[in-house]
Amino acid sequence: MKHLLLTVLVTTCGLFFSQLAQAELKAGDPAPEFTAQAALGGQVSTFSLTEALKKGPVVLYFYPAAFSSGCTIEAHLFAEAIEKYKTLGATVIGVSNDKLDTLKQFSVSECGSKFAVAADTDQKIMKSYDAVLMFKTNYANRVSYVITPDHTIIYAYTSMSPDKHVENTLQALQQWNAKKK
Repeated sequence: MKHLLLTVLVTTCGLFFSQLAQAELKAGDPAPEFTAQAALGGQVSTFSLTEALKKGPVVLYFYPAAFSSGCTIEAHLFAEAIEKYKTLGATVIGVSNDKLDTLKQFSVSECGSKFAVAADTDQKIMKSYDAVLMFKTNYANRVSYVITPDHTIIYAYTSMSPDKHVENTLQALQQWNAKKK
């Protein structure tokens, strides 16, 4: 009996945590439209998903908090890879619950003025993309999406580790570009 209860408990916990490790929106889902104030190189402008998609695919990534260690690592990784994204015709936008003044600084110091980061202080974008961190609901979960010009999500990845978000989204873009040819 103890063995059976332990098996049920382990299975239940495994299912629970596997749900936490996956983005809620999936490949094939429509990407919710959004417009937000964003900072790029310390300058504020309005970012519109629809307008960005007119130029090509968009890599939308959510991160918990500017200047935290994981988010700083992730921002550096995206900044280092920005030319690869541009070669693939993609725009990168990061989204968090941070205030715009914080993001103005973050966009310069950690994003290297290479891509925009948007303020989602009312969490409308995070909620529409199911990217609210489950146990700390004031923060975004670390989720990355690749969205094609027809507003379709072709790739979704969730991991609190910042290590694979850039590599995985670049691979998804490369595969998408190869299929278009």
